[in-house]
Amino acid sequence: MLLYLTNYLAQFESGFAVFNYLTLRAIMGALTALILSFVIGPKMIAKLSVNQVGQPIRSNGPSSHLPKAGTPTMGGALILTAIVVSTVLWADLENRFIWVVLFVTLAFGVIGYVDDYKKLVLQDSAGLSAGKKLFWQSAVALVAAVSLYLMAVDETSTSLLIPYFKDLSLPLGKIQIIVTFFFIVGFSNAVNLTDGLDGLAIMPTVLVGGALGIFAYVTGNVNFSAYLDIPYVAGTGEIFVFCAALAGAGLGFLWFNTYPAQVFMGDIGALALGAALGVVAVVVRQEIVLAIMGGVFVVETLSVIIQVASFKLTGKRVFRMAPLHHHFELKGWAEPKVIVRFWIITVILVLIGLASLKIR
Repeated sequence: MLLYLTNYLAQFESGFAVFNYLTLRAIMGALTALILSFVIGPKMIAKLSVNQVGQPIRSNGPSSHLPKAGTPTMGGALILTAIVVSTVLWADLENRFIWVVLFVTLAFGVIGYVDDYKKLVLQDSAGLSAGKKLFWQSAVALVAAVSLYLMAVDETSTSLLIPYFKDLSLPLGKIQIIVTFFFIVGFSNAVNLTDGLDGLAIMPTVLVGGALGIFAYVTGNVNFSAYLDIPYVAGTGEIFVFCAALAGAGLGFLWFNTYPAQVFMGDIGALALGAALGVVAVVVRQEIVLAIMGGVFVVETLSVIIQVASFKLTGKRVFRMAPLHHHFELKGWAEPKVIVRFWIITVILVLIGLASLKIR
């Protein structure tokens, strides 16, 4: 939105032309989202507290979590507000990828909101049933997957790129729709499963989202993509602004979510952010790299799958408790230690993912 205004003003004052630079708009998007979070955060937390939208705590979980009962939840609304406002202000709204990413993020946020509202406000412990939640997630993911497939202009846009290898990719054709669906729904639920400790999910989301922003920038720049020998996809550079806004909003939320948390993001935030990472990775053709950089989310999800499968097949549990972060808590790790160590692992994985830009 502001891009159009600054382009108009540049006719009278050339200095406004600087806002045509994608890097500047990304920086402004991140700062806008961060400032919005700081401004809106305290008011939103206070309102959630007054309305008693507090988090119930599982009785069979770690005993250290019991004092958290009643902590305001649905703070993900703060993240989504900051992301959407910042993106609309600083991104090129004529870019088709921006609208697909915003659609997925907001739609999954609505699904999470309904689930949170039923559980926290209506006191329906079941919330949105697993079947209904998966149905609506699938519906949104399919709309996005088909839209991106129809937007494809060449074989690169429907190929699975293999990182660390030069010119190695798997042409998928219509199978790309299934891959897109899998990554959007899969990462949405993966981030949701990881969101069990103060700040555990949001910091890896910020790190991975920021790294995907770098991929978006170089993939959408014909010169950088040629230099790095990665496929050029026109228009993806604008996703850098969205990723920057996500990072800024996430850091702003972390200010209130850091241990001991003043607010939890709830499904409204976790489902939306996971879906956002998934769809951005598809747009910039870095699905496998997302699985690497988001390894913490992947492992947390696998721990749940392994735990459930093992118990159903053998009657025994592999972990003391799933997802994995609870296993380490029950082993005696203090919550802040689990959180920071998972952050450190994510930093390492993100660096490994970014290395794929040069190691080919």
